[in-house]
Amino acid sequence: MTEGIPLYYFLVVSTLMFFIGIFGFLTRKNLITMLMSIELILNSVNINFVVFNKYLYPQNLQGHFFSLIVIAVAAAEAAVGIAIIINIYRNFRSIEVDRVDQMKN
Repeated sequence: MTEGIPLYYFLVVSTLMFFIGIFGFLTRKNLITMLMSIELILNSVNINFVVFNKYLYPQNLQGHFFSLIVIAVAAAEAAVGIAIIINIYRNFRSIEVDRVDQMKN
């Protein structure tokens, strides 16, 4: 599958995804889009794990296992994050970061 694609292309895609995620997390004010930006960052790390495993040690599967661990952590993080966001919405009727910060009980 990746015999014809150089490592550089995967690293460019992963770097772009990482910095788009960082940019989205720092500039967005909606909690849902911030959570999606964190998911982009974690997916870019998964790409790096799998690609470096494929190019450096193609006979081993450590990169794939680390990637599965990151996916499991991301799923748990998304579930907890969405539960927190739902609770914030029920209390403040908004999921905008600035409005939630100003409305303290």
